[in-house]
Amino acid sequence: MSCAISRRQVLWGVPFALLAARTGAQPAPKLIGILSPYATADVEPALAAFRQAMRDLGYSEGRGFAVVQRLADGHQERLPALAAELVQLRVDLILASTTNAVKAANAATSTIPIVFESVADPVAAGVADSINHPGRNVTGLSNFSIDLSPKRFQLLTQLLPALRDVEVLANPANAYYATQKPAIESVADKLGLHVNFADASTPDEIEQAFRTMAARRAVALIVTADAYFYARRLQIATLALSHRLASVFPFAASVDAGGLMSYGVDPAPAIRQAAVFVDKIFKGANPGDLPIEQPTRVEMVINRRTAALLRLTIPPALLLQAERVVE
Repeated sequence: MSCAISRRQVLWGVPFALLAARTGAQPAPKLIGILSPYATADVEPALAAFRQAMRDLGYSEGRGFAVVQRLADGHQERLPALAAELVQLRVDLILASTTNAVKAANAATSTIPIVFESVADPVAAGVADSINHPGRNVTGLSNFSIDLSPKRFQLLTQLLPALRDVEVLANPANAYYATQKPAIESVADKLGLHVNFADASTPDEIEQAFRTMAARRAVALIVTADAYFYARRLQIATLALSHRLASVFPFAASVDAGGLMSYGVDPAPAIRQAAVFVDKIFKGANPGDLPIEQPTRVEMVINRRTAALLRLTIPPALLLQAERVVE
Protein backbone atom coordinates (compact mmCIF):
# COMPACT_ATOMS: atom_id res chain seq x y z
CA MET A 1 0.00 0.00 0.00
CA SER A 2 1.39 3.42 -0.91
CA CYS A 3 2.20 5.70 2.03
CA ALA A 4 1.92 8.88 -0.07
CA ILE A 5 -0.42 11.55 1.22
CA SER A 6 -2.72 13.48 -1.12
CA ARG A 7 -2.31 17.23 -1.59
CA ARG A 8 -5.63 17.75 0.16
CA GLN A 9 -4.39 15.84 3.22
CA VAL A 10 -1.16 17.83 3.27
CA LEU A 11 -2.99 21.15 3.11
CA TRP A 12 -5.47 20.23 5.83
CA GLY A 13 -4.75 22.14 9.01
CA VAL A 14 -1.70 24.07 7.73
CA PRO A 15 -2.08 27.88 7.83
CA PHE A 16 -1.94 29.58 4.41
CA ALA A 17 0.80 31.95 5.60
CA LEU A 18 2.94 28.95 6.51
CA LEU A 19 2.44 27.39 3.09
CA ALA A 20 3.48 30.65 1.50
CA ALA A 21 6.58 30.77 3.67
CA ARG A 22 7.50 27.23 2.75
CA THR A 23 7.33 28.08 -0.93
CA GLY A 24 9.86 30.88 -0.47
CA ALA A 25 7.60 33.94 -0.17
CA GLN A 26 8.92 34.72 3.32
CA PRO A 27 11.13 33.13 6.00
CA ALA A 28 9.43 29.96 7.16
CA PRO A 29 8.29 29.71 10.78
CA LYS A 30 9.04 26.51 12.65
CA LEU A 31 6.22 24.03 12.16
CA ILE A 32 5.25 22.11 15.30
CA GLY A 33 3.14 18.99 14.87
CA ILE A 34 0.82 18.16 17.78
CA LEU A 35 0.12 14.44 18.14
CA SER A 36 -2.43 13.42 20.75
CA PRO A 37 -4.98 10.67 21.39
CA TYR A 38 -7.48 13.24 22.64
CA ALA A 39 -10.27 15.20 20.98
CA THR A 40 -10.04 18.89 20.10
CA ALA A 41 -12.00 20.01 23.17
CA ASP A 42 -9.62 18.12 25.45
CA VAL A 43 -6.49 19.44 23.76
CA GLU A 44 -7.46 23.08 23.34
CA PRO A 45 -6.70 24.34 26.90
CA ALA A 46 -3.24 22.75 26.89
CA LEU A 47 -2.56 23.96 23.36
CA ALA A 48 -3.53 27.51 24.32
CA ALA A 49 -1.13 27.32 27.28
CA PHE A 50 1.63 26.00 24.99
CA ARG A 51 1.11 28.78 22.48
CA GLN A 52 1.30 31.35 25.26
CA ALA A 53 4.47 29.75 26.62
CA MET A 54 6.04 29.95 23.17
CA ARG A 55 5.11 33.62 22.94
CA ASP A 56 6.60 34.20 26.39
CA LEU A 57 9.84 32.69 25.07
CA GLY A 58 9.94 35.28 22.30
CA TYR A 59 8.27 33.41 19.43
CA SER A 60 5.65 35.13 17.32
CA GLU A 61 2.92 32.77 16.19
CA GLY A 62 2.67 32.75 12.41
CA ARG A 63 6.17 34.14 12.01
CA GLY A 64 8.34 32.33 14.53
CA PHE A 65 6.25 29.18 14.85
CA ALA A 66 3.04 27.58 13.66
CA VAL A 67 1.08 24.58 14.88
CA VAL A 68 -0.60 21.74 13.00
CA GLN A 69 -2.66 19.19 14.91
CA ARG A 70 -3.26 15.51 14.41
CA LEU A 71 -5.70 14.27 17.04
CA ALA A 72 -6.99 10.71 17.39
CA ASP A 73 -10.29 11.74 19.01
CA GLY A 74 -10.03 8.93 21.55
CA HIS A 75 -9.08 6.26 18.99
CA GLN A 76 -5.55 5.21 19.96
CA GLU A 77 -5.24 2.97 16.89
CA ARG A 78 -5.19 6.05 14.66
CA LEU A 79 -2.00 7.44 16.15
CA PRO A 80 0.52 5.67 13.85
CA ALA A 81 -1.20 6.99 10.71
CA LEU A 82 -1.47 10.47 12.19
CA ALA A 83 2.22 10.42 13.11
CA ALA A 84 3.05 9.43 9.53
CA GLU A 85 1.02 12.40 8.27
CA LEU A 86 3.08 14.79 10.41
CA VAL A 87 6.28 13.30 9.02
CA GLN A 88 4.97 13.75 5.46
CA LEU A 89 4.17 17.37 6.29
CA ARG A 90 7.87 17.82 7.15
CA VAL A 91 7.19 19.35 10.55
CA ASP A 92 10.23 20.68 12.38
CA LEU A 93 9.24 19.05 15.67
CA ILE A 94 6.55 16.74 17.04
CA LEU A 95 4.98 17.45 20.43
CA ALA A 96 3.48 14.12 21.52
CA SER A 97 1.13 13.66 24.45
CA THR A 98 0.92 10.28 26.22
CA THR A 99 2.90 7.08 25.81
CA ASN A 100 1.03 5.72 22.79
CA ALA A 101 1.47 9.01 20.92
CA VAL A 102 5.22 9.21 21.50
CA LYS A 103 5.63 5.55 20.55
CA ALA A 104 3.78 6.23 17.29
CA ALA A 105 5.91 9.31 16.61
CA ASN A 106 9.09 7.41 17.46
CA ALA A 107 8.15 4.65 15.03
CA ALA A 108 7.37 7.18 12.29
CA THR A 109 10.65 9.11 12.41
CA SER A 110 14.18 8.78 13.75
CA THR A 111 15.23 12.27 12.66
CA ILE A 112 12.48 14.78 13.49
CA PRO A 113 12.86 15.94 17.12
CA ILE A 114 10.12 14.67 19.45
CA VAL A 115 9.18 16.34 22.73
CA PHE A 116 6.78 14.31 24.85
CA GLU A 117 4.68 14.88 27.95
CA SER A 118 2.42 12.69 30.09
CA VAL A 119 4.61 9.60 29.66
CA ALA A 120 4.84 7.59 32.88
CA ASP A 121 8.06 5.68 32.16
CA PRO A 122 9.72 6.54 28.83
CA VAL A 123 12.55 4.06 29.39
CA ALA A 124 10.18 1.15 30.06
CA ALA A 125 8.10 2.25 27.07
CA GLY A 126 11.18 1.87 24.89
CA VAL A 127 11.32 5.47 23.63
CA ALA A 128 14.33 6.62 25.68
CA ASP A 129 17.66 5.02 26.57
CA SER A 130 17.80 6.62 30.01
CA ILE A 131 16.35 9.53 31.98
CA ASN A 132 19.60 11.52 32.02
CA HIS A 133 20.48 10.83 28.39
CA PRO A 134 17.41 9.78 26.41
CA GLY A 135 19.39 9.48 23.16
CA ARG A 136 17.86 9.19 19.72
CA ASN A 137 15.62 12.11 18.75
CA VAL A 138 13.45 12.36 21.88
CA THR A 139 13.17 14.13 25.21
CA GLY A 140 10.39 15.53 27.37
CA LEU A 141 8.54 15.14 30.63
CA SER A 142 7.61 11.99 32.53
CA ASN A 143 4.53 12.19 34.73
CA PHE A 144 5.62 9.44 37.18
CA SER A 145 1.95 8.46 37.53
CA ILE A 146 2.52 5.18 39.39
CA ASP A 147 4.54 6.95 42.09
CA LEU A 148 1.44 8.93 43.08
CA SER A 149 -0.61 5.85 43.97
CA PRO A 150 0.31 5.88 47.69
CA LYS A 151 -1.10 9.37 48.12
CA ARG A 152 -4.33 8.46 46.33
CA PHE A 153 -4.87 5.52 48.69
CA GLN A 154 -4.07 7.74 51.67
CA LEU A 155 -6.68 10.29 50.58
CA LEU A 156 -9.33 7.56 50.65
CA THR A 157 -8.27 6.30 54.07
CA GLN A 158 -8.34 9.86 55.44
CA LEU A 159 -11.87 10.21 54.14
CA LEU A 160 -12.96 6.69 55.14
CA PRO A 161 -10.86 5.52 58.13
CA ALA A 162 -12.61 2.13 58.29
CA LEU A 163 -11.88 1.41 54.62
CA ARG A 164 -10.50 -2.06 53.87
CA ASP A 165 -11.35 -2.75 50.20
CA VAL A 166 -10.66 -0.46 47.26
CA GLU A 167 -11.72 -0.88 43.64
CA VAL A 168 -9.17 0.05 40.96
CA LEU A 169 -10.33 0.84 37.44
CA ALA A 170 -7.54 -0.11 35.02
CA ASN A 171 -7.18 -0.36 31.27
CA PRO A 172 -5.53 -3.58 30.02
CA ALA A 173 -4.77 -1.81 26.71
CA ASN A 174 -2.50 0.62 28.57
CA ALA A 175 1.21 0.06 27.93
CA TYR A 176 1.88 0.09 31.69
CA TYR A 177 -0.92 -2.25 32.72
CA ALA A 178 1.46 -5.14 33.46
CA THR A 179 3.55 -2.99 35.81
CA GLN A 180 0.67 -0.94 37.21
CA LYS A 181 -1.07 -3.88 38.85
CA PRO A 182 1.77 -5.22 41.02
CA ALA A 183 2.87 -1.68 41.92
CA ILE A 184 -0.63 -0.74 43.08
CA GLU A 185 -1.08 -4.04 44.92
CA SER A 186 2.20 -3.45 46.76
CA VAL A 187 1.14 0.03 47.83
CA ALA A 188 -2.26 -1.22 49.04
CA ASP A 189 -0.69 -4.10 50.95
CA LYS A 190 1.59 -1.73 52.86
CA LEU A 191 -1.46 0.28 53.89
CA GLY A 192 -3.38 -2.82 54.97
CA LEU A 193 -5.84 -2.53 52.09
CA HIS A 194 -7.18 -5.10 49.65
CA VAL A 195 -7.66 -4.10 46.00
CA ASN A 196 -10.06 -5.43 43.39
CA PHE A 197 -9.14 -4.63 39.80
CA ALA A 198 -11.94 -3.81 37.39
CA ASP A 199 -10.61 -3.83 33.83
CA ALA A 200 -12.11 -1.81 30.98
CA SER A 201 -11.04 -0.62 27.53
CA THR A 202 -14.38 0.37 25.95
CA PRO A 203 -17.47 2.33 27.06
CA ASP A 204 -19.45 -0.91 27.47
CA GLU A 205 -16.65 -2.46 29.52
CA ILE A 206 -16.61 0.61 31.76
CA GLU A 207 -20.34 0.15 32.37
CA GLN A 208 -19.78 -3.54 33.15
CA ALA A 209 -16.88 -2.72 35.47
CA PHE A 210 -19.15 -0.55 37.59
CA ARG A 211 -21.82 -3.25 37.69
CA THR A 212 -19.14 -5.63 38.95
CA MET A 213 -18.12 -3.12 41.62
CA ALA A 214 -21.74 -2.77 42.69
CA ALA A 215 -22.03 -6.56 43.02
CA ARG A 216 -19.03 -6.43 45.36
CA ARG A 217 -20.72 -3.66 47.37
CA ALA A 218 -17.79 -1.36 46.74
CA VAL A 219 -17.52 1.99 48.51
CA ALA A 220 -14.26 3.44 47.17
CA LEU A 221 -12.59 3.68 43.77
CA ILE A 222 -9.21 4.69 42.37
CA VAL A 223 -9.03 5.37 38.64
CA THR A 224 -5.60 4.73 37.13
CA ALA A 225 -3.80 7.31 34.97
CA ASP A 226 -4.83 6.46 31.42
CA ALA A 227 -5.46 8.57 28.33
CA TYR A 228 -8.64 6.66 27.47
CA PHE A 229 -10.04 7.15 30.97
CA TYR A 230 -9.30 10.86 30.65
CA ALA A 231 -11.31 10.96 27.43
CA ARG A 232 -14.15 9.04 29.18
CA ARG A 233 -13.95 11.07 32.40
CA LEU A 234 -17.58 12.24 32.30
CA GLN A 235 -18.88 8.69 31.92
CA ILE A 236 -16.64 7.40 34.71
CA ALA A 237 -17.37 10.26 37.12
CA THR A 238 -21.12 9.90 36.49
CA LEU A 239 -21.03 6.15 37.12
CA ALA A 240 -18.95 6.59 40.26
CA LEU A 241 -21.51 9.02 41.62
CA SER A 242 -24.53 6.92 40.62
CA HIS A 243 -22.97 3.87 42.34
CA ARG A 244 -22.16 6.01 45.40
CA LEU A 245 -18.42 5.44 45.22
CA ALA A 246 -15.88 7.73 46.84
CA SER A 247 -13.57 8.22 43.87
CA VAL A 248 -10.00 9.42 43.40
CA PHE A 249 -8.75 10.33 39.93
CA PRO A 250 -5.34 11.26 38.51
CA PHE A 251 -6.79 14.25 36.61
CA ALA A 252 -8.35 17.42 38.00
CA ALA A 253 -10.61 17.55 34.93
CA SER A 254 -12.31 14.38 36.21
CA VAL A 255 -13.26 16.21 39.41
CA ASP A 256 -14.67 19.07 37.35
CA ALA A 257 -16.72 16.36 35.58
CA GLY A 258 -18.18 15.21 38.91
CA GLY A 259 -15.53 12.97 40.47
CA LEU A 260 -14.90 13.34 44.19
CA MET A 261 -11.13 13.91 44.43
CA SER A 262 -8.03 14.00 42.28
CA TYR A 263 -4.31 13.89 42.93
CA GLY A 264 -2.03 14.31 39.97
CA VAL A 265 0.34 16.42 37.97
CA ASP A 266 -0.68 20.04 37.43
CA PRO A 267 -0.63 20.22 33.62
CA ALA A 268 0.08 23.96 33.30
CA PRO A 269 3.75 23.93 34.44
CA ALA A 270 4.37 20.76 32.41
CA ILE A 271 3.09 22.44 29.24
CA ARG A 272 5.29 25.48 29.88
CA GLN A 273 8.30 23.22 30.38
CA ALA A 274 7.53 21.42 27.13
CA ALA A 275 7.80 24.80 25.41
CA VAL A 276 11.23 25.29 27.03
CA PHE A 277 12.35 21.97 25.51
CA VAL A 278 11.07 23.11 22.11
CA ASP A 279 12.93 26.41 22.42
CA LYS A 280 16.21 24.66 23.25
CA ILE A 281 15.87 22.33 20.30
CA PHE A 282 15.04 25.17 17.90
CA LYS A 283 18.19 26.91 19.13
CA GLY A 284 20.32 23.91 18.21
CA ALA A 285 20.19 21.47 21.16
CA ASN A 286 20.13 17.76 20.40
CA PRO A 287 16.96 16.34 21.99
CA GLY A 288 18.73 13.10 22.89
CA ASP A 289 21.18 15.08 25.05
CA LEU A 290 18.46 16.87 27.06
CA PRO A 291 17.63 14.97 30.28
CA ILE A 292 14.02 13.94 30.74
CA GLU A 293 12.35 15.98 33.47
CA GLN A 294 9.58 15.27 35.91
CA PRO A 295 6.92 17.85 36.77
CA THR A 296 7.57 19.25 40.22
CA ARG A 297 4.03 20.35 40.99
CA VAL A 298 1.16 18.04 41.79
CA GLU A 299 -2.27 19.24 42.80
CA MET A 300 -5.17 17.93 44.81
CA VAL A 301 -8.73 18.92 43.92
CA ILE A 302 -11.91 18.11 45.85
CA ASN A 303 -15.50 18.36 44.64
CA ARG A 304 -17.52 19.38 47.69
CA ARG A 305 -20.78 19.21 45.72
CA THR A 306 -20.12 15.54 44.90
CA ALA A 307 -19.23 14.88 48.54
CA ALA A 308 -22.61 16.30 49.58
CA LEU A 309 -24.43 14.10 47.05
CA LEU A 310 -22.58 11.10 48.49
CA ARG A 311 -23.42 12.28 52.01
CA LEU A 312 -19.75 12.37 52.90
CA THR A 313 -18.16 14.92 55.20
CA ILE A 314 -14.72 16.00 54.01
CA PRO A 315 -12.41 16.25 57.06
CA PRO A 316 -10.96 19.77 57.52
CA ALA A 317 -7.42 18.35 57.36
CA LEU A 318 -8.24 16.95 53.90
CA LEU A 319 -9.71 20.24 52.70
CA LEU A 320 -6.55 22.04 53.77
CA GLN A 321 -4.51 19.86 51.43
CA ALA A 322 -6.60 20.85 48.39
CA GLU A 323 -5.27 23.39 45.92
CA ARG A 324 -8.80 23.83 44.66
CA VAL A 325 -12.30 22.99 45.89
CA VAL A 326 -15.22 22.63 43.47
CA GLU A 327 -18.29 24.04 45.20
